[in-house]
Amino acid sequence: MYKTCFIIIKPVLKIPFEHSLNSPVSPKCSLIKCYGTDLEDENTERGNWSSKREYMLSMIGYAVGLGNVWRFPYLAYKHGGGAFLIPYTIMLAVAGLPLFFMESSFGQFCSQGPINVWKAVPILQGVGITMMLVSIFVAIYYNVIIAYSIYYLFASFQYPLPWSVKDCSSTAYNITTASLNVTSENQTCQNEFSAGQSPSEKYWDEVALQRTSSMNETGPVVWHLALCLLLAWILVGGALFKGIKSSGKVVYFTATFPYIVLFILLVRGATLEGAKDGIEFYIGSKSNLTKLADAEVWKDAATQIFFSLSVAWGGLMALSSYNKFYNNCYQDSIIVCVTNCGTSVFAGFAIFSILGHMAHVYQRPVSEVADAGFALAFIAYPDALSKLPISPLWSILFFLMLITLGLDSQFAGIEVIATCLQDAYPKVLKSKRGIVTTAVCIVLFLLGLPCVTGAGIYWVNLIDTFCAGWILLVAGLLEVLGLSILYGGNRFIKDIEMMIGTKSALFWLWWRACWFFITPVVLSIILVWSLYTFTSPTYGSVAYPDWGISLGWCISAFCLIWIPIVAVWKVYKASGGPWQRIKAACSPTEDWGPYLECHRGERYGTILHLMLQIFLLQKEGN
Repeated sequence: MYKTCFIIIKPVLKIPFEHSLNSPVSPKCSLIKCYGTDLEDENTERGNWSSKREYMLSMIGYAVGLGNVWRFPYLAYKHGGGAFLIPYTIMLAVAGLPLFFMESSFGQFCSQGPINVWKAVPILQGVGITMMLVSIFVAIYYNVIIAYSIYYLFASFQYPLPWSVKDCSSTAYNITTASLNVTSENQTCQNEFSAGQSPSEKYWDEVALQRTSSMNETGPVVWHLALCLLLAWILVGGALFKGIKSSGKVVYFTATFPYIVLFILLVRGATLEGAKDGIEFYIGSKSNLTKLADAEVWKDAATQIFFSLSVAWGGLMALSSYNKFYNNCYQDSIIVCVTNCGTSVFAGFAIFSILGHMAHVYQRPVSEVADAGFALAFIAYPDALSKLPISPLWSILFFLMLITLGLDSQFAGIEVIATCLQDAYPKVLKSKRGIVTTAVCIVLFLLGLPCVTGAGIYWVNLIDTFCAGWILLVAGLLEVLGLSILYGGNRFIKDIEMMIGTKSALFWLWWRACWFFITPVVLSIILVWSLYTFTSPTYGSVAYPDWGISLGWCISAFCLIWIPIVAVWKVYKASGGPWQRIKAACSPTEDWGPYLECHRGERYGTILHLMLQIFLLQKEGN
């Protein structure tokens, strides 16, 4: 009797225990799908990762990005060397790891992207929209950085390197390309460096970027960068054409190759004269524990952890949403976070060993050659590599590493956009993943063309400042407050235990402390401090025009305004009095819970699910 009933009743009707049996319900999936054992994917509608290995490599590749190589080592050197690891580790424990665990658990539990996960707290669904918009803006300029790396990769296939000094003991240097022919006589390398006129800097500004004097002067499209940008989008689109099924294979290379290059650069750098000085400045005996009394050190440590782990971007939710339900997301979070931070420290040794050699060649202190961001990746480090024997080889490896580091992070950013679109229109876009990915890549390529004009670097810096900064702190703060207070921290813990098994109260003690108090306080302090100390962005000594600053604030407002708009809309659409409307907008929707019926259990179960349990128990009894 029960077996016949299960076959006839289709689709399954979802009636969560928290709601009345008379409440409206919606079809989801059949029990035959849910309990099928001969299918590769547990979730046949959305798909799952082909293997746990592909998921872990994708998460590590997403978290480990360019900031691990070009920002962390400089911060460590700037803030007391080895002493910086103390606040860095503490901030990992109180801010980074709790948010990482929360997001990956959130996405895995309901198998939804960063917008649909907020069915748990509908009034905060605008936070998901903000995450998606930030991912769009960041994807535009992040691929431009990958395009820079691709251009430098192609430029590295020549000897000598076009930004190098042929003979450092000579009185002249020559840079010869189609765009630049500079000859400077009667100046030593040391004088060139001290005057800020190094060949690598000239090459970056006048050849690679063809940079104009200010943002007011747009200039023409730099076609070699435009072509490199097109190639970057082709790489991203090709890797994501079939979603996680194709990107999961690509990350076997893109997530592991950077570690091979870092190890090679470290071994090579350690054999160079002056390498010891670089390591000493980075994290050696010159570590300054008194720096720990400086509040800015703690602020920079927290900021670096927050952005390095890529929390509040939506990517963690998108990637984890393709996990199988009973995957151990707690263990995964620990592994990825520790790997990310370990990579940052390891990268510092590879970077500063070679910068130490560069300082030795120029007969300058390491402090005068150390830098961060674009200046490190495209000026200082290429300059240092040009001083090595077989310099094209090291340059090729370095820029290949930057490309793979960038692609991994870019994969997740585009996955956020595609996942949100498919979750919003599942019937229309379910079988059109390749078309969705292609359309997204084409649109973002066209939007990125202003970033490869003569003023392109100013646009990249502007978007990075106003879109990838404190907006994410707002999203992260609302996320942790929404889940711990509005949804209920204890309820969220029970959701996690449905996936990883019941844990002791002692196990959850630290996570409760972080989610309810420590993490929101830390994020609030960083947010207030970031806004209080905010200064108008500049690129080097070039100030931005007023219209550029205004445009930056408009971008920030456009990303954030959806939070109050959606909140007001959800309250307006609810029924009842003002308080009932607000309460309804803060309560989970009726279809909230695990995506598949077989995972909903007693807490989110349906009548049909209970009937199946009765049938199985009766079968065991017979």
